[in-house]
Amino acid sequence: ELGTELGTELGTELAQVAAQVVAAGPASRPRSTAQFLVTLLSSAQSQLWISTPYFVPDATVLQALCAAAWRGVDVRLILPARNDSWVVAAASRSHYASLLAAGVQIFEYTEGLLHAKTLTLDGQLSLIGSTNIDMRSFGLNYENNMLLQDRQLAAAIMQRQREYCALAQVVQASQVQSWGRLQRIWNNAWAALSPLL
Repeated sequence: ELGTELGTELGTELAQVAAQVVAAGPASRPRSTAQFLVTLLSSAQSQLWISTPYFVPDATVLQALCAAAWRGVDVRLILPARNDSWVVAAASRSHYASLLAAGVQIFEYTEGLLHAKTLTLDGQLSLIGSTNIDMRSFGLNYENNMLLQDRQLAAAIMQRQREYCALAQVVQASQVQSWGRLQRIWNNAWAALSPLL
């Protein structure tokens, strides 16, 4: 039944899909969501694509993303070019230099606030749900996600992610390096307050 509903939404037919509900919130074990994400990111062998509207990761998630790219994984991060929170946008961009240096590809979606929270891994695992990659989702909000193991479903979600990338600007290292000192201080100041965002 789940496969049929998701397949209808994504324009593909699915029979059965192995799925695991992953719920967390303030009553859960502290940092369980961040630890779960780090486990996923660390298991990537070839492909790891993520879309999220709010990207304010903690150090462990940021390091796991960079480590995946360093070991040759195709890591793509799809974020909105214009966020509905200028504070979150600044904090997100404070991480661009280190991500790009590691080999992470960053796409800024230009067609509005992309609110899809998707993760595809090695063409066979997918994660969809309510969790953003930010401190609020990691420890404050009640979140519900579903981890799915199905190549056909992963391919359908990856196709949607490709469509997001086609409507995005690729962030270049030279662009980030051209930011002025005040811009970098502004971004880093808000990143320092990320536990409060």
